[in-house]
Amino acid sequence: MEHADPDLLVIGRFARLAGLSVGALRHYDELDILRPAWVDPETGYRSYRRDQLEPARTIVRLRDLEVPLETIRAYLGTDDPAERRRLLADHRGRIEARTFRLQRVLHVVGQLADPPTTTTTATEASTMSAPTLDALTDLDPATHRALGVALFNHTWTLLEKADRTPAETDEMIHAAHASRFHWGRALDAVPANLARGEWQCSRVYAVLGRGEPALWHARRCVAINEAAGIADWDIASAYEAMARASAVAGDRTAAVEWKEKAEAALDGIADQDDRDLIEGDLATLR
Repeated sequence: MEHADPDLLVIGRFARLAGLSVGALRHYDELDILRPAWVDPETGYRSYRRDQLEPARTIVRLRDLEVPLETIRAYLGTDDPAERRRLLADHRGRIEARTFRLQRVLHVVGQLADPPTTTTTATEASTMSAPTLDALTDLDPATHRALGVALFNHTWTLLEKADRTPAETDEMIHAAHASRFHWGRALDAVPANLARGEWQCSRVYAVLGRGEPALWHARRCVAINEAAGIADWDIASAYEAMARASAVAGDRTAAVEWKEKAEAALDGIADQDDRDLIEGDLATLR
């Protein structure tokens, strides 16, 4: 049976106009993300209205940005701009969390594969497509965010350098604090990013054997995470920072207690790679 409505597009033509495959459209129909306007009861052929092209193209764009299908369903299911912004902000947070983890992994792999001979080489290897400090001049909120990322990467480069000079140690300390400073003035100064900045400051001081400032920033990391109700790997990492800082400060009892809290928090980490990363950090505690 053929539908008489001339404004309806058969699935093949609609797919070409939307930039989707026929198989993808069928899948989105099954998931209740994009339903056809009409389905032939005899053949099962699907047809779509022209005004469905806009949501279909939105799906293409969001999938290119790795937005999960369940988030896309919620995004298309609401006309509230604030709710749509919240959904995208949540996705951005997940991407940043993944980036944070991969930045750390990248440094370790780089050290194993090709130990850097100069700070510049390590920076170029570790930051990849991250913005360079020389390119950042206009300190608007977006630039503050970019500086926070670049300085975070630069701090990791120096943390991983086995033969740091005294000048580079000073630079590492200042870069960690500068990264946290710029995160606090970014457009998306969300608690998770602020806590990660405090975590890095604590790690820097722990590596340098300075217990008091390591504890200070570890406590701030825990406080920010707990106040915001942040869980998963962030809270486990915060507890790990407290354990490490306590050990450096010579408080073995506290170090053991915080390590146990971090180990207990591992069960709340959804991603296995994130869990492995925190477990690896905990394994270095003595």
